[in-house]
Amino acid sequence: MIEVIAAGPLCTVQDRGRPGFAHLGISRSGAADRPAYELANRLVGNRGGEAALEITFGGLVIRFDDACVVALAGAPCDTIGHDIGDQQPVAVPAGATVTFVAPRSGVRSYLAIRGGVAVESVLGSMSTDVLGGIGPSLLRAGDRLATGLDPGTPFPTQSAPRLPTADDRIRIWPGPRAAWFDPSVVDILVAAPYTVLPSSNRIGARLSGVALDRIVRRELPSEGLVEGAIQVPADGQPLVFLADHPTTGGYPVIAVVDHADLPRIAQARPGDSLRFRWLADATR
Repeated sequence: MIEVIAAGPLCTVQDRGRPGFAHLGISRSGAADRPAYELANRLVGNRGGEAALEITFGGLVIRFDDACVVALAGAPCDTIGHDIGDQQPVAVPAGATVTFVAPRSGVRSYLAIRGGVAVESVLGSMSTDVLGGIGPSLLRAGDRLATGLDPGTPFPTQSAPRLPTADDRIRIWPGPRAAWFDPSVVDILVAAPYTVLPSSNRIGARLSGVALDRIVRRELPSEGLVEGAIQVPADGQPLVFLADHPTTGGYPVIAVVDHADLPRIAQARPGDSLRFRWLADATR
């Protein structure tokens, strides 16, 4: 068992999510940075899909009742009480209390435990969906979490997923409503940097920069949304939807982030500057 002494700003249980329920208004959810989540599980020898802890900006303090093997991936953070390190399997003794400090870069760190975290599954997933209120509750002080059985597998090692860097542009595809914006506005999206706002969360990354004014003024009936959709609300400031996004929305989607670059959005911290580049002509 694991006891949560303090949960920090936001700590949730996450796995690969629950795809296939968008028609019911339920998003996939799951780990916001999936490559980091998968890496942490591989490092402890889990077979894949086991639930792990998604730690946002550190602050988590946990006590291990039993000895176990853990690994940390994603946003690199130091630990106090027992050195877990980064991107390597580490044996933690019974009775150890570990504090995860704020990461040196990025936002979300993933703690995988050999055998996985064992909580109740909802619609085939143990992920916490903060928008839909589905899955286990946000972790709080006093919570006790069971762990799964040892899988009896070896401990492979893998290279780390790449975190955002200031020089890399995030790749985007034209969205279904790109034509609702003047070509000059379409160019602005990739010409000017946008800053990540503190109001960002697992639902979406809110950005601030040059406003994107649309030329089509009529109301848009709600239509389907996907992870990575860049929606432009009435104020013209883009919003990039993440793991716990709503399944429909009534504002135009000018672009969609390439799936491979979604982890970079998930790891962008407030104040970070993001730049985009088109992967196809958005004016056609």
